[in-house]
Formats: sequence, C-alpha cells, structure tokens
Amino acid sequence: MVDRSMRGIYPVLAMPFNADGNIVIEDLQKEVDWIARHGLPGVAIALGSEVYKLSEEERELVLKTVVEAANGRLKVVMNTGHEGTGVSVDYAKAAQDIGASALMIRPPSFAQLPGPDVTDYFLAIAGAIDIPIFMQDVVGSQVPPLLAVQLAKAHENLCYIKVEVGPSVPRFADLVARTGSSGLIPFGGSGGQFLLEEARRGSQGSMPWSVIPDVYARVWDDFQAGNETDAEIEYRRYAALNQTIAQGMGTAMWVNDHILFRRGIFQESSQPRQPAPRPDDQTMKELDAMLEELDLIGK
Repeated sequence: MVDRSMRGIYPVLAMPFNADGNIVIEDLQKEVDWIARHGLPGVAIALGSEVYKLSEEERELVLKTVVEAANGRLKVVMNTGHEGTGVSVDYAKAAQDIGASALMIRPPSFAQLPGPDVTDYFLAIAGAIDIPIFMQDVVGSQVPPLLAVQLAKAHENLCYIKVEVGPSVPRFADLVARTGSSGLIPFGGSGGQFLLEEARRGSQGSMPWSVIPDVYARVWDDFQAGNETDAEIEYRRYAALNQTIAQGMGTAMWVNDHILFRRGIFQESSQPRQPAPRPDDQTMKELDAMLEELDLIGK
C-alpha cells in the first residue's frame, strides 16, 4: 500500500558547496540533523537544493547522505524528474533503492507537452516503483488541477501534488474543489510565501526553504491546533525575510547559505554552485539586520 500519510512541513534542503564547487557533506549532515531535532516530519531534495546542478553520482551521494543522516527520523522526498522518460524512470528506481520515501517530479519542460503525453510520462514512472510521487506543478512545467486529479485517479502512486504556479492561492482553491474522490493530497511550496493562505484552502503540508524550519513548524502546528491568530502573528513576523529570499533561484541560494551560516549550520564559505547571481552587499547588510532583529543568530 502506497504511503499516503505525509503531512506537515517538509523543508527543501539547501545544498552546501565550498568555493571550489564541491559538496560539503558534513554540513549537509548537520542540516538534516538540525531539522530532525526540530521535530519536523520530513525533508526534500529538490530544485531549491540545486539538484539540477548535480551529476548522477552526486545525486546518489546526496540522497544516501540524507537518508543516513535522517536515520528514520525524517521521511525523504527526492526530485527525480528528467526531460527523458527513461532517464526519469532510472532515477526513480535508484532513489527508491537508496531509501527515498517519496519522489517529486515535474513534467518535461524543454517542449510544452499536451496532456496525454504528460500522462504517459507520469504513468511510466509510477508503474516502475512502489513509493508515492509528488507531482510538481511549477511555472514552465505545469500539472493543471484537472490533469492532476485525472492522474491521481489513474495510478495510486500519483497521490501528492506540490502547487507552485502563480497565483498559487486561487490555484490551490481550484485544485481542492476538483479533488473529490481522487484522494489527491495537495502541498504548498513557493518557499513558504503562502503557507497560511494555502492551509486555509486545504493544503495538507508545505515544502518551504530549510532556513527557518522551526518557524514554519510553529506556524503549521498553531494553525492545525486552531490557534490561527497565533499562527498569523508568527507568520507575518518573518514576511520581510521570506521576501528577501524570494528574489529568484540563484539569489535565494546565496541568501539561504548565509542564513544557515549565521544560524550555525553551514560554514562561512558556503555558496551556491556556479552560475548563481550574487546579491549586492546592501542586500546582505539588510539580511544581517533582519536576522539580528528576529533573534536567529546562532539558533
């Protein structure tokens, strides 16, 4: 029976690289352990982890490292999408063998595929494995609500979806309204920018950045406990920080690495794998001021 129990906050891991572009395995292990100690249910290795910049050998090394560091404390979702169906199937099988709890896959994006081709792509992968798939609905590579529901009905492994196509709040509402008896389980993403808005519309979890997992966990837990006012206050307190991160993928990686350094998780030299546009010095000064104000330094 496919695992349909995943709920709550699954942070997308930041990938620690040194100045030579090599993965710093010790920092990755430390990040996973830090998240596990906050009591979250899982983590994801995804686009925000710069998975698209990893070699095949590095993908396997990263997943093995995360699974071992999690040590049963966290479920691990691995991005295994590829432009080719066969390669994506191979990635999916390898991830399952290493110990991934679930996969996350977006449709091929080099050419805009019609619905039937997207369906064939997902069904080929789902039929080759025994673990669930998060279909990723992202700009440039979409899984519209109607298609998502059809896919969920077509194969039991296609039971989760991560919605990130803007405007994501009404898209979430549309998806939930169409879900019916399909059993499709919706998650949010987009760096956690719309965590509460999505939750109010039926989100069952979210995959935000990994830099403030403790904050997202408090917000989520308060909301689920019916303490919506407390959740709102906590959520809004970090709005400026979320806005600073949400300036584009390359910039976000620099910002996230710096936050994780200031919080005591990454080394000071940690940086994205190139190419990645770097924020200006003023942005970093503003970021440090926010971290001080929010009392996040070393915590």
